[in-house]
Amino acid sequence: MELLKIDNLHKTFKKHKVPAVSGVSFSIFKGEVLGLVGESGCGKSTLAKLILLLIGADKGSIFYKGKDLLKISHSDMRKTRKDLQIIFQDPYASLDPRMKIGEVIEEVYDIHENVPKRDRKNKTIELLETVGLGKTYLNRLPSELSGGERQRVGIARALATDPEFIICDEPVSSLDISIQAQILNLLIELQKKKNLTYLFISHDMGVVGSICDRVMVMCSGKFVESGSYEDIFKNPKHLYTKTLLESI
Repeated sequence: MELLKIDNLHKTFKKHKVPAVSGVSFSIFKGEVLGLVGESGCGKSTLAKLILLLIGADKGSIFYKGKDLLKISHSDMRKTRKDLQIIFQDPYASLDPRMKIGEVIEEVYDIHENVPKRDRKNKTIELLETVGLGKTYLNRLPSELSGGERQRVGIARALATDPEFIICDEPVSSLDISIQAQILNLLIELQKKKNLTYLFISHDMGVVGSICDRVMVMCSGKFVESGSYEDIFKNPKHLYTKTLLESI
């Protein structure tokens, strides 16, 4: 089933003459892990923000379950937003340093009103245990956690709305190699267990190859190549893709 369809999406920022995203079109199917790979500045994170309506598109359509998110009402988008979540690249910058971990997650319930107040603490503990932490983390501050632990909190927060689709925006790039493997294994486990759909963004072809079913290669705001993991890795056609593979 086609879960998300992007059609001819464009975005140019006023201070830049070159488009950040230029005529991008693709589909993501339910339960799929779709990789988006390219160097820093190629437009990957801009595309992620466009999909989640964190920034506005200049032109194009974003269909989620057949509904164009750029044309639905604010109230309908508010209801839909809980289904679409993101895990950010920097787990420290994405957490409020003044908030305890339990508060970080419970804030999601306040916004989306998806968990009764009497159940929120137990739900939070359950989420922390799901990502390999536990109730001992409820009253800790982000500064007391390691990078890997902070990213697990970010994953728990993304899961707090019971989403169908999660954008993983360079979720392991700021972590040590050994911790990267742990977080990738956790994401794979959660994807299978909860039948989640991921758009997995990275600049590292090796990381993308370890988790993704299909891969799209982005350069200067456009897709230059796409295909299955095997096609892209064994028979790359575009020079830019070959360069990325050589950098592994």
